[in-house]
Amino acid sequence: MTAQNYLITGGTLPDGTTADVLVEDGLLAAVGPDLATPVGTEVLDAAGRVVLPGLVDLHTHLRQPGREDAETVETGTRAAALGGFTSVHAMANSTPVADSAGVVEQVWQLGREAGWCDVHPVGAVTVGLGGERLAELGAMAESRAAVRVFSDDGMCVADPVMMRRALEYVKAFDGVIAQHAQEPGLTDGAQMNEGALSSMLGLAGWPAVAEEAIIARDVLLAQHVGSRLHVCHVSTAGSVELIRWAKQRGIDVTAEATPHHLLLTEELVRTYNPVYKVNPPLRREADVMALREGLADGTIDTIGTDHAPHTAETKECEWTVAAMGMTGLETALPVVQLALVDTGLMDWAGISRILSSTPARIARLADQGRISPDGVFEIGAPANLTVYDPTVTRTVDPERHATKSRNSPYRGMELPGQVTDVFNHGHPVVRDRALATPRQQHQQNHQTGTTQQ
Repeated sequence: MTAQNYLITGGTLPDGTTADVLVEDGLLAAVGPDLATPVGTEVLDAAGRVVLPGLVDLHTHLRQPGREDAETVETGTRAAALGGFTSVHAMANSTPVADSAGVVEQVWQLGREAGWCDVHPVGAVTVGLGGERLAELGAMAESRAAVRVFSDDGMCVADPVMMRRALEYVKAFDGVIAQHAQEPGLTDGAQMNEGALSSMLGLAGWPAVAEEAIIARDVLLAQHVGSRLHVCHVSTAGSVELIRWAKQRGIDVTAEATPHHLLLTEELVRTYNPVYKVNPPLRREADVMALREGLADGTIDTIGTDHAPHTAETKECEWTVAAMGMTGLETALPVVQLALVDTGLMDWAGISRILSSTPARIARLADQGRISPDGVFEIGAPANLTVYDPTVTRTVDPERHATKSRNSPYRGMELPGQVTDVFNHGHPVVRDRALATPRQQHQQNHQTGTTQQ
Protein backbone atom coordinates (compact mmCIF):
# COMPACT_ATOMS: atom_id res chain seq x y z
CA MET A 1 0.00 0.00 0.00
CA THR A 2 1.22 3.52 -0.74
CA ALA A 3 1.50 6.06 2.04
CA GLN A 4 -1.80 7.72 2.93
CA ASN A 5 -0.25 11.08 3.77
CA TYR A 6 1.91 13.23 1.48
CA LEU A 7 3.94 16.41 1.70
CA ILE A 8 4.41 18.24 -1.60
CA THR A 9 7.40 20.52 -1.08
CA GLY A 10 8.67 23.64 -2.83
CA GLY A 11 5.98 23.93 -5.47
CA THR A 12 4.76 27.18 -6.99
CA LEU A 13 1.14 27.89 -6.13
CA PRO A 14 -1.21 29.59 -8.61
CA ASP A 15 -0.61 32.98 -6.96
CA GLY A 16 3.12 32.67 -7.67
CA THR A 17 4.26 31.97 -4.12
CA THR A 18 6.37 28.97 -3.17
CA ALA A 19 4.93 26.72 -0.49
CA ASP A 20 4.50 23.17 0.76
CA VAL A 21 1.18 21.33 0.68
CA LEU A 22 0.37 18.66 3.26
CA VAL A 23 -2.18 15.96 2.43
CA GLU A 24 -3.55 13.87 5.29
CA ASP A 25 -6.34 11.30 5.10
CA GLY A 26 -7.35 12.54 1.65
CA LEU A 27 -7.74 16.17 2.75
CA LEU A 28 -5.65 19.31 2.53
CA ALA A 29 -4.17 19.59 6.01
CA ALA A 30 -1.81 22.56 5.65
CA VAL A 31 -0.36 24.96 3.07
CA GLY A 32 2.66 27.12 3.78
CA PRO A 33 6.44 27.50 3.62
CA ASP A 34 8.77 24.95 5.22
CA LEU A 35 6.13 22.68 6.70
CA ALA A 36 7.30 19.95 9.07
CA THR A 37 7.12 16.38 7.79
CA PRO A 38 4.87 14.27 10.03
CA VAL A 39 5.91 10.71 10.75
CA GLY A 40 4.84 8.29 8.03
CA THR A 41 4.41 11.01 5.41
CA GLU A 42 5.79 10.54 1.89
CA VAL A 43 7.59 13.58 0.49
CA LEU A 44 7.21 14.72 -3.12
CA ASP A 45 9.67 17.35 -4.34
CA ALA A 46 7.79 19.83 -6.54
CA ALA A 47 10.55 22.43 -6.92
CA GLY A 48 10.23 24.17 -10.29
CA ARG A 49 6.70 22.85 -10.76
CA VAL A 50 3.27 24.44 -10.45
CA VAL A 51 0.78 22.99 -7.96
CA LEU A 52 -2.78 23.54 -9.18
CA PRO A 53 -6.21 22.53 -7.92
CA GLY A 54 -7.32 19.41 -9.79
CA LEU A 55 -8.60 20.28 -13.26
CA VAL A 56 -12.32 20.05 -14.09
CA ASP A 57 -13.58 19.37 -17.63
CA LEU A 58 -17.20 20.20 -18.43
CA HIS A 59 -17.04 18.64 -21.89
CA THR A 60 -15.72 15.10 -22.36
CA HIS A 61 -16.93 12.28 -24.59
CA LEU A 62 -16.31 8.90 -22.93
CA ARG A 63 -18.45 7.01 -25.51
CA GLN A 64 -19.63 4.33 -23.06
CA PRO A 65 -22.19 2.79 -23.24
CA GLY A 66 -22.35 1.62 -26.83
CA ARG A 67 -19.19 3.04 -28.39
CA GLU A 68 -16.57 1.07 -26.49
CA ASP A 69 -14.55 0.55 -29.67
CA ALA A 70 -13.62 4.26 -29.54
CA GLU A 71 -13.40 4.84 -25.77
CA THR A 72 -14.55 3.51 -22.41
CA VAL A 73 -14.97 5.20 -19.07
CA GLU A 74 -11.85 3.32 -17.94
CA THR A 75 -9.62 4.42 -20.83
CA GLY A 76 -11.05 7.93 -20.98
CA THR A 77 -10.52 8.57 -17.28
CA ARG A 78 -6.98 7.20 -17.49
CA ALA A 79 -6.36 9.84 -20.16
CA ALA A 80 -8.04 12.45 -17.98
CA ALA A 81 -5.83 11.63 -15.01
CA LEU A 82 -2.69 11.87 -17.12
CA GLY A 83 -3.92 15.26 -18.32
CA GLY A 84 -4.30 16.53 -14.76
CA PHE A 85 -8.11 16.25 -14.52
CA THR A 86 -9.67 15.09 -11.27
CA SER A 87 -13.23 15.58 -12.54
CA VAL A 88 -14.78 15.14 -15.99
CA HIS A 89 -18.32 15.55 -17.29
CA ALA A 90 -19.32 12.80 -19.70
CA MET A 91 -21.48 14.04 -22.57
CA ALA A 92 -24.80 12.37 -23.25
CA ASN A 93 -24.36 11.25 -26.87
CA SER A 94 -23.66 7.63 -26.04
CA THR A 95 -25.64 4.62 -27.30
CA PRO A 96 -28.13 4.52 -25.69
CA VAL A 97 -28.29 8.25 -25.11
CA ALA A 98 -27.94 9.38 -21.48
CA ASP A 99 -31.50 10.69 -21.35
CA SER A 100 -32.73 8.73 -18.33
CA ALA A 101 -31.78 8.14 -14.72
CA GLY A 102 -30.78 4.57 -15.56
CA VAL A 103 -28.16 5.50 -18.13
CA VAL A 104 -26.59 8.37 -16.17
CA GLU A 105 -26.35 6.15 -13.10
CA GLN A 106 -24.61 3.50 -15.21
CA VAL A 107 -21.99 6.03 -16.37
CA TRP A 108 -21.59 7.38 -12.85
CA GLN A 109 -21.04 3.86 -11.49
CA LEU A 110 -18.50 3.04 -14.19
CA GLY A 111 -16.57 6.14 -13.15
CA ARG A 112 -16.57 5.06 -9.51
CA GLU A 113 -15.36 1.60 -10.45
CA ALA A 114 -12.57 2.95 -12.64
CA GLY A 115 -11.33 5.26 -9.87
CA TRP A 116 -9.02 7.49 -11.89
CA CYS A 117 -11.09 10.66 -11.55
CA ASP A 118 -14.63 11.67 -10.68
CA VAL A 119 -17.11 11.19 -13.52
CA HIS A 120 -20.20 13.38 -13.63
CA PRO A 121 -22.66 12.39 -16.37
CA VAL A 122 -24.21 15.13 -18.49
CA GLY A 123 -27.87 14.43 -19.11
CA ALA A 124 -29.50 14.86 -22.50
CA VAL A 125 -31.92 17.76 -22.89
CA THR A 126 -34.24 15.86 -25.23
CA VAL A 127 -35.11 12.21 -25.66
CA GLY A 128 -32.57 10.52 -27.92
CA LEU A 129 -31.12 13.95 -28.74
CA GLY A 130 -34.06 14.21 -31.12
CA GLY A 131 -35.12 17.72 -30.14
CA GLU A 132 -38.80 16.80 -29.87
CA ARG A 133 -39.49 15.84 -26.22
CA LEU A 134 -37.75 16.81 -23.01
CA ALA A 135 -35.75 14.01 -21.44
CA GLU A 136 -36.13 12.93 -17.79
CA LEU A 137 -34.40 16.04 -16.48
CA GLY A 138 -35.82 15.87 -12.97
CA ALA A 139 -35.21 12.13 -12.59
CA MET A 140 -31.59 12.54 -13.68
CA ALA A 141 -31.13 15.42 -11.24
CA GLU A 142 -32.53 13.31 -8.40
CA SER A 143 -30.57 10.17 -9.32
CA ARG A 144 -27.37 9.01 -7.62
CA ALA A 145 -25.50 10.80 -10.40
CA ALA A 146 -27.01 14.12 -9.23
CA VAL A 147 -26.92 15.58 -12.76
CA ARG A 148 -26.78 19.37 -12.96
CA VAL A 149 -25.50 19.88 -16.52
CA PHE A 150 -27.76 19.00 -19.47
CA SER A 151 -26.79 19.06 -23.13
CA ASP A 152 -27.70 17.59 -26.51
CA ASP A 153 -24.07 18.17 -27.54
CA GLY A 154 -23.49 16.95 -31.05
CA MET A 155 -26.97 18.26 -31.76
CA CYS A 156 -28.33 21.74 -31.24
CA VAL A 157 -31.57 22.27 -29.34
CA ALA A 158 -32.80 24.17 -32.36
CA ASP A 159 -36.50 24.55 -31.48
CA PRO A 160 -36.82 27.79 -29.46
CA VAL A 161 -39.91 26.53 -27.63
CA MET A 162 -38.07 23.36 -26.57
CA MET A 163 -35.06 25.40 -25.46
CA ARG A 164 -37.28 27.72 -23.44
CA ARG A 165 -38.97 24.79 -21.71
CA ALA A 166 -35.62 23.21 -20.87
CA LEU A 167 -34.29 26.45 -19.41
CA GLU A 168 -37.42 26.84 -17.32
CA TYR A 169 -37.38 23.23 -16.11
CA VAL A 170 -33.79 23.13 -14.82
CA LYS A 171 -34.38 26.22 -12.65
CA ALA A 172 -36.13 23.95 -10.14
CA PHE A 173 -32.84 22.27 -9.18
CA ASP A 174 -30.33 24.97 -10.25
CA GLY A 175 -29.30 23.10 -13.37
CA VAL A 176 -27.74 24.53 -16.49
CA ILE A 177 -28.37 23.92 -20.19
CA ALA A 178 -25.12 23.55 -22.13
CA GLN A 179 -25.99 24.41 -25.71
CA HIS A 180 -24.26 23.16 -28.84
CA ALA A 181 -24.76 26.38 -30.78
CA GLN A 182 -25.29 25.36 -34.40
CA GLU A 183 -28.28 26.38 -36.48
CA PRO A 184 -28.86 23.16 -38.48
CA GLY A 185 -30.48 24.91 -41.42
CA LEU A 186 -27.28 26.86 -42.03
CA THR A 187 -24.88 23.92 -41.72
CA ASP A 188 -26.46 21.10 -43.69
CA GLY A 189 -23.57 19.25 -45.32
CA ALA A 190 -21.00 21.74 -43.97
CA GLN A 191 -17.42 20.50 -43.86
CA MET A 192 -15.23 23.40 -42.73
CA ASN A 193 -15.26 27.10 -41.89
CA GLU A 194 -17.01 29.12 -44.59
CA GLY A 195 -14.77 31.56 -46.42
CA ALA A 196 -12.37 31.95 -49.29
CA LEU A 197 -10.47 28.81 -48.28
CA SER A 198 -13.57 26.59 -48.28
CA SER A 199 -14.37 27.80 -51.81
CA MET A 200 -10.81 27.14 -52.92
CA LEU A 201 -10.81 23.62 -51.46
CA GLY A 202 -14.27 22.77 -52.75
CA LEU A 203 -15.65 21.95 -49.31
CA ALA A 204 -19.09 23.07 -48.14
CA GLY A 205 -18.76 26.07 -45.84
CA TRP A 206 -19.81 26.33 -42.19
CA PRO A 207 -20.71 29.99 -41.59
CA ALA A 208 -19.90 31.75 -38.32
CA VAL A 209 -23.47 33.06 -38.20
CA ALA A 210 -24.75 29.50 -37.67
CA GLU A 211 -23.14 29.56 -34.23
CA GLU A 212 -23.76 33.21 -33.48
CA ALA A 213 -27.48 33.14 -34.33
CA ILE A 214 -28.17 30.42 -31.77
CA ILE A 215 -26.12 32.19 -29.09
CA ALA A 216 -28.01 35.44 -29.71
CA ARG A 217 -31.36 33.66 -29.43
CA ASP A 218 -30.43 31.66 -26.36
CA VAL A 219 -28.99 34.48 -24.26
CA LEU A 220 -32.28 36.32 -24.79
CA LEU A 221 -34.24 33.21 -23.82
CA ALA A 222 -32.09 32.79 -20.70
CA GLN A 223 -32.74 36.40 -19.78
CA HIS A 224 -36.46 36.01 -20.41
CA VAL A 225 -36.89 32.98 -18.14
CA GLY A 226 -34.15 33.87 -15.63
CA SER A 227 -32.23 30.66 -16.07
CA ARG A 228 -28.62 29.56 -16.55
CA LEU A 229 -27.14 29.01 -20.02
CA HIS A 230 -23.71 27.59 -20.85
CA VAL A 231 -22.39 27.87 -24.41
CA CYS A 232 -20.26 24.92 -25.50
CA HIS A 233 -17.08 25.21 -27.61
CA VAL A 234 -17.29 28.87 -28.68
CA SER A 235 -15.32 29.26 -31.90
CA THR A 236 -15.86 32.70 -33.50
CA ALA A 237 -14.97 36.29 -32.72
CA GLY A 238 -18.63 37.22 -33.19
CA SER A 239 -19.68 34.70 -30.56
CA VAL A 240 -17.24 36.23 -28.08
CA GLU A 241 -18.78 39.65 -28.69
CA LEU A 242 -22.32 38.32 -28.20
CA ILE A 243 -21.38 36.68 -24.90
CA ARG A 244 -19.63 39.85 -23.78
CA TRP A 245 -22.77 41.85 -24.64
CA ALA A 246 -24.95 39.41 -22.68
CA LYS A 247 -22.75 39.51 -19.61
CA GLN A 248 -22.71 43.29 -19.62
CA ARG A 249 -26.49 43.14 -19.31
CA GLY A 250 -26.40 40.73 -16.40
CA ILE A 251 -27.64 37.68 -18.31
CA ASP A 252 -26.64 34.45 -16.54
CA VAL A 253 -24.53 32.98 -19.35
CA THR A 254 -21.21 31.17 -19.21
CA ALA A 255 -19.09 29.86 -22.06
CA GLU A 256 -16.20 27.57 -22.84
CA ALA A 257 -13.50 27.37 -25.51
CA THR A 258 -11.61 24.26 -26.52
CA PRO A 259 -7.82 23.96 -26.52
CA HIS A 260 -7.76 23.26 -30.26
CA HIS A 261 -9.70 26.41 -31.09
CA LEU A 262 -7.06 28.37 -29.16
CA LEU A 263 -4.22 27.11 -31.34
CA LEU A 264 -5.24 25.59 -34.68
CA THR A 265 -6.73 27.36 -37.70
CA GLU A 266 -8.58 26.48 -40.89
CA GLU A 267 -5.28 26.59 -42.80
CA LEU A 268 -4.65 23.01 -41.64
CA VAL A 269 -7.61 21.86 -43.72
CA ARG A 270 -5.46 22.41 -46.82
CA THR A 271 -3.94 19.02 -46.03
CA TYR A 272 -7.35 17.30 -46.31
CA ASN A 273 -6.25 15.31 -43.27
CA PRO A 274 -9.50 14.45 -41.45
CA VAL A 275 -7.78 14.63 -38.07
CA TYR A 276 -8.48 18.37 -38.41
CA LYS A 277 -12.20 17.87 -39.04
CA VAL A 278 -14.10 18.99 -35.96
CA ASN A 279 -17.42 20.49 -34.88
CA PRO A 280 -17.42 23.47 -34.69
CA PRO A 281 -14.77 23.74 -37.40
CA LEU A 282 -11.34 25.27 -37.06
CA ARG A 283 -11.74 28.97 -37.78
CA ARG A 284 -9.55 31.92 -38.82
CA GLU A 285 -6.53 33.29 -37.01
CA ALA A 286 -8.63 36.32 -35.98
CA ASP A 287 -11.09 33.99 -34.25
CA VAL A 288 -8.27 32.24 -32.39
CA MET A 289 -6.99 35.58 -31.11
CA ALA A 290 -10.49 36.67 -30.07
CA LEU A 291 -10.97 33.47 -28.07
CA ARG A 292 -7.67 33.98 -26.27
CA GLU A 293 -8.58 37.56 -25.42
CA GLY A 294 -12.03 36.44 -24.32
CA LEU A 295 -10.53 33.99 -21.84
CA ALA A 296 -8.06 36.57 -20.59
CA ASP A 297 -10.73 39.20 -19.88
CA GLY A 298 -13.25 36.74 -18.43
CA THR A 299 -15.79 36.82 -21.25
CA ILE A 300 -15.18 33.12 -21.82
CA ASP A 301 -15.29 31.35 -18.49
CA THR A 302 -13.58 28.03 -18.94
CA ILE A 303 -11.78 25.52 -21.11
CA GLY A 304 -13.68 22.40 -22.17
CA THR A 305 -11.59 19.80 -23.97
CA ASP A 306 -14.42 18.37 -26.12
CA HIS A 307 -12.30 15.19 -26.05
CA ALA A 308 -13.90 13.26 -28.94
CA PRO A 309 -12.28 9.86 -29.55
CA HIS A 310 -13.01 7.98 -32.79
CA THR A 311 -11.93 4.69 -34.29
CA ALA A 312 -9.49 4.61 -37.19
CA GLU A 313 -12.29 3.31 -39.43
CA THR A 314 -14.41 6.41 -38.87
CA LYS A 315 -11.59 8.95 -38.85
CA GLU A 316 -8.88 7.80 -41.22
CA CYS A 317 -10.90 8.05 -44.42
CA GLU A 318 -12.04 10.58 -47.01
CA TRP A 319 -12.61 14.03 -45.49
CA THR A 320 -16.28 14.35 -46.43
CA VAL A 321 -17.29 11.10 -44.71
CA ALA A 322 -14.88 11.26 -41.75
CA ALA A 323 -16.22 11.71 -38.23
CA MET A 324 -15.85 15.09 -36.57
CA GLY A 325 -13.76 15.41 -33.42
CA MET A 326 -10.33 15.33 -31.81
CA THR A 327 -8.86 13.80 -28.68
CA GLY A 328 -7.67 16.36 -26.17
CA LEU A 329 -7.56 15.33 -22.50
CA GLU A 330 -3.85 14.51 -22.39
CA THR A 331 -2.70 17.61 -24.28
CA ALA A 332 -5.08 20.25 -22.87
CA LEU A 333 -2.83 21.83 -20.26
CA PRO A 334 0.24 22.04 -22.54
CA VAL A 335 -1.86 23.68 -25.28
CA VAL A 336 -3.32 26.13 -22.77
CA GLN A 337 0.19 26.93 -21.54
CA LEU A 338 1.36 27.57 -25.10
CA ALA A 339 -1.64 29.70 -26.06
CA LEU A 340 -2.24 31.66 -22.86
CA VAL A 341 0.65 31.46 -20.39
CA ASP A 342 3.63 31.56 -22.72
CA THR A 343 2.03 34.45 -24.62
CA GLY A 344 1.68 36.46 -21.40
CA LEU A 345 -2.12 36.63 -21.60
CA MET A 346 -2.72 34.73 -18.36
CA ASP A 347 -0.83 33.64 -15.25
CA TRP A 348 -1.27 30.37 -13.38
CA ALA A 349 -3.91 31.91 -11.13
CA GLY A 350 -5.95 32.54 -14.28
CA ILE A 351 -5.36 29.01 -15.48
CA SER A 352 -6.55 27.70 -12.11
CA ARG A 353 -9.67 29.81 -12.53
CA ILE A 354 -10.59 28.65 -16.04
CA LEU A 355 -9.62 25.00 -15.59
CA SER A 356 -10.70 24.34 -12.02
CA SER A 357 -12.72 26.73 -9.88
CA THR A 358 -14.98 28.17 -12.59
CA PRO A 359 -16.05 24.89 -14.23
CA ALA A 360 -16.65 23.49 -10.73
CA ARG A 361 -18.90 26.46 -9.99
CA ILE A 362 -20.81 26.13 -13.26
CA ALA A 363 -21.47 22.45 -12.56
CA ARG A 364 -22.39 23.31 -8.95
CA LEU A 365 -19.67 21.05 -7.60
CA ALA A 366 -18.72 23.73 -5.08
CA ASP A 367 -22.25 23.75 -3.70
CA GLN A 368 -21.85 20.08 -2.85
CA GLY A 369 -18.61 20.53 -0.93
CA ARG A 370 -16.33 19.32 -3.66
CA ILE A 371 -14.03 22.28 -4.12
CA SER A 372 -13.71 25.70 -2.55
CA PRO A 373 -15.75 28.23 -4.52
CA ASP A 374 -12.73 30.32 -5.48
CA GLY A 375 -10.47 27.34 -6.26
CA VAL A 376 -7.92 28.11 -3.57
CA PHE A 377 -6.31 25.48 -1.39
CA GLU A 378 -8.87 25.41 1.38
CA ILE A 379 -7.76 23.57 4.50
CA GLY A 380 -10.01 20.58 5.12
CA ALA A 381 -11.13 20.34 1.51
CA PRO A 382 -10.61 17.15 -0.54
CA ALA A 383 -7.02 17.00 -1.78
CA ASN A 384 -7.56 17.20 -5.55
CA LEU A 385 -4.22 18.42 -6.86
CA THR A 386 -2.32 18.57 -10.13
CA VAL A 387 1.45 19.01 -10.16
CA TYR A 388 2.71 20.34 -13.48
CA ASP A 389 6.19 20.95 -14.86
CA PRO A 390 6.00 23.89 -17.30
CA THR A 391 9.71 23.82 -18.15
CA VAL A 392 9.93 20.67 -20.25
CA THR A 393 9.09 20.26 -23.94
CA ARG A 394 7.65 17.09 -25.46
CA THR A 395 6.80 15.86 -28.93
CA VAL A 396 3.24 14.58 -29.05
CA ASP A 397 2.95 10.89 -29.87
CA PRO A 398 -0.69 9.72 -29.84
CA GLU A 399 0.43 6.10 -29.94
CA ARG A 400 1.55 6.53 -26.34
CA HIS A 401 -1.67 8.11 -25.12
CA ALA A 402 -3.97 6.33 -22.68
CA THR A 403 -7.10 7.08 -24.69
CA LYS A 404 -8.21 4.29 -27.00
CA SER A 405 -8.26 6.59 -30.00
CA ARG A 406 -5.39 8.18 -31.90
CA ASN A 407 -7.11 11.16 -33.54
CA SER A 408 -4.94 13.84 -31.94
CA PRO A 409 -4.36 16.94 -34.10
CA TYR A 410 -1.05 17.56 -32.32
CA ARG A 411 0.82 14.49 -33.59
CA GLY A 412 4.48 15.38 -34.04
CA MET A 413 4.03 18.86 -32.55
CA GLU A 414 6.31 20.09 -29.78
CA LEU A 415 4.29 21.26 -26.78
CA PRO A 416 5.51 22.71 -23.49
CA GLY A 417 4.89 21.23 -20.07
CA GLN A 418 3.87 17.91 -18.57
CA VAL A 419 1.66 16.76 -15.72
CA THR A 420 3.89 14.91 -13.26
CA ASP A 421 1.60 14.00 -10.36
CA VAL A 422 -2.15 14.00 -9.70
CA PHE A 423 -3.94 13.44 -6.41
CA ASN A 424 -7.62 12.49 -6.44
CA HIS A 425 -9.06 12.89 -2.94
CA GLY A 426 -5.53 12.53 -1.61
CA HIS A 427 -4.81 9.36 -3.53
CA PRO A 428 -1.97 9.54 -6.09
CA VAL A 429 -3.45 8.40 -9.40
CA VAL A 430 -0.45 9.76 -11.35
CA ARG A 431 3.09 9.63 -9.99
CA ASP A 432 6.27 10.75 -11.75
CA ARG A 433 4.51 11.27 -15.12
CA ALA A 434 2.87 7.83 -15.23
CA LEU A 435 -0.37 6.26 -14.08
CA ALA A 436 -0.10 4.91 -10.55
CA THR A 437 -3.19 3.23 -9.06
CA PRO A 438 -6.87 4.23 -9.06
CA ARG A 439 -8.55 5.34 -5.87
CA GLN A 440 -9.39 2.49 -3.57
CA GLN A 441 -13.09 1.73 -3.41
CA HIS A 442 -13.20 2.26 0.34
CA GLN A 443 -12.09 5.85 -0.29
CA GLN A 444 -15.14 6.40 -2.50
CA ASN A 445 -17.61 6.64 0.36
CA HIS A 446 -20.70 7.95 -1.36
CA GLN A 447 -23.35 7.69 1.31
CA THR A 448 -25.48 10.57 0.04
CA GLY A 449 -25.44 9.54 -3.61
CA THR A 450 -23.17 12.37 -4.81
CA THR A 451 -19.48 12.10 -5.58
CA GLN A 452 -16.90 14.57 -4.45
CA GLN A 453 -14.81 16.58 -6.89
